[in-house]
This record gives sequence, structure tokens and C-alpha cells, in this order.
Amino acid sequence: MARIAVAATAPFGADILERLAAEHEIALLLTRPDKPRGRGRKLAATPAKETAERLGIPVAQPTKLDESIEIPADTIVVAAYGLLIPASLLEQGLWLNVHPSLLPRWRGAAPIERALMAGDTRTGVTIHRTTPELDAGPIAAQEAFAVEPDDDAGTVYARSAEVAARLIGDVLPEPDFQPQATDGATYAEKITAADRDVDLTRPASELVNHVRALSPHIGARAVVDGRPLVIWKARDRDGSLELVEVQPEGGRRMPYDAYLRGVR
Repeated sequence: MARIAVAATAPFGADILERLAAEHEIALLLTRPDKPRGRGRKLAATPAKETAERLGIPVAQPTKLDESIEIPADTIVVAAYGLLIPASLLEQGLWLNVHPSLLPRWRGAAPIERALMAGDTRTGVTIHRTTPELDAGPIAAQEAFAVEPDDDAGTVYARSAEVAARLIGDVLPEPDFQPQATDGATYAEKITAADRDVDLTRPASELVNHVRALSPHIGARAVVDGRPLVIWKARDRDGSLELVEVQPEGGRRMPYDAYLRGVR
């Protein structure tokens, strides 16, 4: 059992934190400060903080990182954290980043979503040393897996977290790093509000990939027969787009055929 710290914020990081806590001593969670959420805009803990508090793991929430941060472990696992780690702090310990892609493909903020949008049939997880350059550090471990036609971002994130926790266990306590290739690097830009809007004139296969890339947590948007819908699931039926699960404005998620009955 290794003694490590974890830097995580988003649900993917929370999932990895929980899996690592089952096998290792987690000395500290670094996570982003609480922020307003929901209709009431009340301050809410990050998903990783909620997990840490349930597991009794100490939590620190600095607004930024610098040399004044005391981390009671020599190894820090970074997973969907979201704050810049300065070079001066990287030199004080071993920072291992969990990146859910086969680096150097899909460096950046949204590797799973961009891989699905691009129709990738294979992805994976890379464990690499955190460096000032974006997702460019030397690699300690990498494992690929197939992306199945029915996978969405939720299933790929879950599979990636499972693989990541196992790979971290494999490389601790003495990672063997190999330089990361520079050829073939692509970049996964952050998902924006504009990414949610889909053009229904695009080929059905591309639309299905876009929908599953944003499901089950973000949701693709389109105007269908004059009404705005969030599309959660869709199929390519012989080159035509078939909606499977939708959410009307102000409504709940439902099968598309149930939505059509309500419209009629």
C-alpha cells in the first residue's frame, strides 16, 4: 500500500479517488474551491470533495497552487483537477497525471468527448509525469481498449477510471518513464456551449457520434420539427438519424416515441 495524495475535482477524478482509496493510503485530496451550483446557486462541494469527505480523507481547496501548499506525500496523482500546477511545485514531488486517451492523441481538456465525436474505435488511458507542457510528459504506463458502438462518454469514463486505478497501482512506487512521442499529437479542446448544438443536416453517423460524446451528462441540442430538444440517445438507421431518448424544454428525459405521443 502506497501513501499518496490526489489532485482531483470532476466526477472522473472522484471515481479514480474512490478506487485508489480502496488500495492505497490517501494522505490528502487537493480539489478546487466550492462553487455555486443548481438553480439556487448555493455553494456546493466538488464531486471529488464529496467522495473524500465520505471516505474520511483530508481535503485542501486552494484557489491556486504555489510553494506554500503542504502536501504530506511524495507522490501526487492528478485526475481531472483543473488548476495549473506550477513548475516549482512539480519539482518537489512525483506528480503523475491520469489522461483518458492514448497520448499523444487527444491532449487537452476533453479527450473522451473529442474521441467519440471523431468516431474513434479505440482509446485508452495514459499515466504520465505531469510537466508544464500540456499532457506532454514522459509515459509510465498506457493501456488501450475498444470503443464499442453503444458506448457513450459515461461508459468510456467509467472504463477509463477502472483502468487508471489499476495502472497507478502497477507503476507505484517506482515508475519507469519513456519519452512521449511528438508525432501524431492532436488536441481535445474544452467542450463549449456551441458544441452542444448539432446540425441535423450532417450525416447520421456523425450525429450519433456527437450525441454519445455528450451523453449522459451534457446533452446535445437541436430543433426538431420546430421544437428545441436535448438529444441523449440516437441511432444511425441505414443512413438516417433515429432519435431514441430526448428531453423537451422544461421537461424530463423520455423515449422519443413517448415524446411524440405527448406532442400529438
